[in-house]
Amino acid sequence: MAKVIHISTPYITLGQLLKLVGVIDTGGQAKWFLAEHDVLVNGQAENRRGRKLYPGDVIEIDGFGQVKIAAQS
Repeated sequence: MAKVIHISTPYITLGQLLKLVGVIDTGGQAKWFLAEHDVLVNGQAENRRGRKLYPGDVIEIDGFGQVKIAAQS
């Protein structure tokens, strides 16, 4: 079961998402985390912390699980 994150902005970055779900504590850890762990965005490997994530995107984080981005209603 994927965790759903609701956003009130048009997008968030992958680094912001990792911090929001508690995978990392600070934004500065994002680059290290992405270098050491597999992260998939919509089934494609991703290692850019600035990757923009939009409602409907599905992110698979190694060791954490699946996160889906949804628009805040």
